[in-house]
Amino acid sequence: MEDILILGIETSCDETAASVVKNGREVLSNIISSQIDLHTLYGGVVPEIASRKHIEKINQVITEALKEAKVSLSDITAIAVTYGPGLVGALLVGVAEAKAIAFAAGKPLVGVHHIEGHISANYIENKELKPPFACLVVSGGHTHLVKVMDYGKYEILGCTRDDAAGEAFDKVARAIGLGYPGGPKIDKVSKEGNADAIHFPRAKVDESVYDFSFSGLKSAVLNYLNSCEMKGETVCVPDVAASFQKAVVDVLVEHSMAASEEYGFQKFAIAGGVASNSSLRSAMSDACKDRGIAFYHPSPILCTDNAAMIAAAGYYEYINGTRSGWDLNAIPNLKLGER
Repeated sequence: MEDILILGIETSCDETAASVVKNGREVLSNIISSQIDLHTLYGGVVPEIASRKHIEKINQVITEALKEAKVSLSDITAIAVTYGPGLVGALLVGVAEAKAIAFAAGKPLVGVHHIEGHISANYIENKELKPPFACLVVSGGHTHLVKVMDYGKYEILGCTRDDAAGEAFDKVARAIGLGYPGGPKIDKVSKEGNADAIHFPRAKVDESVYDFSFSGLKSAVLNYLNSCEMKGETVCVPDVAASFQKAVVDVLVEHSMAASEEYGFQKFAIAGGVASNSSLRSAMSDACKDRGIAFYHPSPILCTDNAAMIAAAGYYEYINGTRSGWDLNAIPNLKLGER
C-alpha cells in the first residue's frame, strides 16, 4: 500500500505551525512558530497581532516542514488545515494558504476541526490506540468530555457552561501576579504550595452531570484575594495556585471517571493545552489505574497547538473520503462533529 503523506497547517490562535505526517501516525516534521513572547506584553492573545504574525510566518514554517521531512509538495498526498474553531482572522490565514497550495499543486484539500486535531494527537504517540475510547479535551478555549466512537465520529458527553479550564488558569494567574500564559506558571508554582490550604468550590451543573463550570471557582479565588487585601493579610501565592489547581483537577477527574463508569470505557485519553498540566496527568493516571482503565496522553509538545495533530486528524478524514471545496471558510465557533 502506498504511503499517505499529509501536510498539516494550523493557525487557529497564536501558533503558526506546519507538519508532515505519514499514514496518520508517523511525524516526519512538526514546525511551530510561537507568538507567546509577543502576546505576554499584553497579558493575553491579541487577535489582530496574531493574524499579522501568521501572515509573516506561514510560508516560512511550511517550507521548513517540507525540508525537515525531506519531501517536496509533489510527494504530498493532501493538504489538511484547521478551519475552526478559533480566532477568525488567524484561521483565515491558514485556510487561504492551504487553498492556494492545494489549488496550485493540484492536491486534495481537507478541512479539519481543531478539537479533532487535539484528540488525534493521541494517535501519534500511542500507535496501538484505536476507537472507541473517551477523551477529555482541556484547553484555553475548550473543556469537552467526548466519546470517540470511531475516527471522525464523536459524541459530546459534557462541556463547559462558561469559562474553559485553560481560560480559568489564565485569569487566576493574572490575578495572583504570575502573568501569561497562566497554565504552565500555575503548574510550576503549585509545586511549592499546599493544595489543601484553601478550600475553593467544585461546581456541579444540576441538569447535566458531565458539564463543567469554572467561572464560580475563578470568582471564589478573586473574592479570597480581595478578602485578604481588606483584612491586610498576606497572600501565599503558591498555596492559592495549588488550591485552585486542585479544585480544577478534582472536577475534571471526577466527571471523567463517572462517565467512564457509566459508559464502561476501557480506554481514556486527555488532550489540549491543559493536558500537559502535571497535576492533571498524575491524578488522571492514578484514577484510571484504580479502575483498570488504560490511560493515554500526548507529550506536552503535542498538547499545545501544533500541526502534526491536524495532519493526523486530516489523514483519517482523507481516507474516510472527506474533501473540502474551494469555498472552505473559517468558522470560529465550529462545533465538534459538525461538517
